[in-house]
Amino acid sequence: MIAASLTGNYNDYSSGGKMNLNGTWNYPTQIRFGAGRIAELPDACRELGMTRPLLVTDSGLAEVNFVREALAVVNSAGLPTVMFSNVRGNPTDENVIEGLQIYREGGHDGVIALGGGSGIDAAKTIAMMAGQSGDLWDYLDRTKIDQAAMAPVVALPTTAGTGSEVGRAAIITETAVKTKRIVGHPAMLPGIVISDPNLTAGLPPGLTAATGIDALVHCLEAYCASSYHPQADGIALEGMRLIHDYLPRAFADGGDIEARAQMLAAASMGAIAFQKGLGGVHAISHAVGARYDTHHGLTNAVVAPYILRFNRPVIEDRMVHLARVLGLDGIGFEAVMNWLLALRRDLNIPHSLGEIGVPEGEADEIAALAAGDPTAASNPVPLDAAVLKPIFLDCVHGRL
Repeated sequence: MIAASLTGNYNDYSSGGKMNLNGTWNYPTQIRFGAGRIAELPDACRELGMTRPLLVTDSGLAEVNFVREALAVVNSAGLPTVMFSNVRGNPTDENVIEGLQIYREGGHDGVIALGGGSGIDAAKTIAMMAGQSGDLWDYLDRTKIDQAAMAPVVALPTTAGTGSEVGRAAIITETAVKTKRIVGHPAMLPGIVISDPNLTAGLPPGLTAATGIDALVHCLEAYCASSYHPQADGIALEGMRLIHDYLPRAFADGGDIEARAQMLAAASMGAIAFQKGLGGVHAISHAVGARYDTHHGLTNAVVAPYILRFNRPVIEDRMVHLARVLGLDGIGFEAVMNWLLALRRDLNIPHSLGEIGVPEGEADEIAALAAGDPTAASNPVPLDAAVLKPIFLDCVHGRL
């Protein structure tokens, strides 16, 4: 059974000077955190009133052992469950529509969202749409969403990156125009999250790096965002400290469950923090991902230092404090930039978008898309297409 096969409990860490990394938190939603807690999945489903859930994941996870075991444990607990896994790395409206059809035809009454950001975003959107009468893009205006018609969600993250498990929105690509849209509503926040670091232990080094820096960018952009939100700033700072300390360990040893757990916590913290806002990294990344289907975390990792440099004039003071929190060599902006660049090198992150197949030919289109992305509005330095185009071209060619 799943409780036996996914072994390890953080109560084991209460001795020998190790920290006990096991708990149940209710901010911003109930989070059942700790190794082996995926065994609580049937109880979580029942607590939210599910009797026939649909498990939604991405295509890359469909045959992974723990996904099959998750299906087995809920079915054996008397909760008939089927899986929908036709979700791309950048989920599309077509993926959501297909999953919604399966949800409705199967008479399902809740969603298990299992995966990285793509699977969880698709799952949350399917759940939001479950009882709505209109088309998906009718609900970009969240006031049109019938909250009572939404289905409950249990979320289980399998990467430490997006933090979508604690998010109130989803990023979905509108296929017809190759543009990422944000669908959001407060009730899209999953009712229960099961954060089990065992589910991230098999993540390859490359994805560990890309998703880990994705979490870092969430914290960093939130910390630098133009709005006032001191609670988010505090969460972002601690998230970055955890990433500074534990991402290299998780990258070096995928079986380091302590590092995996700390990164899982940091990823959720990043998504909580960016309620304050994001910025130019995400604006460019969303545009590039919609056009070229690049991995979101990896794209963020490549773009981050270019936007950091652009924002330098107004974030100097914040970088002084961040460098102190992280215990970096040096002072302020230069210390943070040097750390970020060294971290990228150590994690084998490419230096330019050109290295991941992004050409310069659509620079005007990318700049326009990025300028119109909602995340651009909270960048600490105002953004428009005219300033974003040369930044994008620098990203493509690696001019930093």
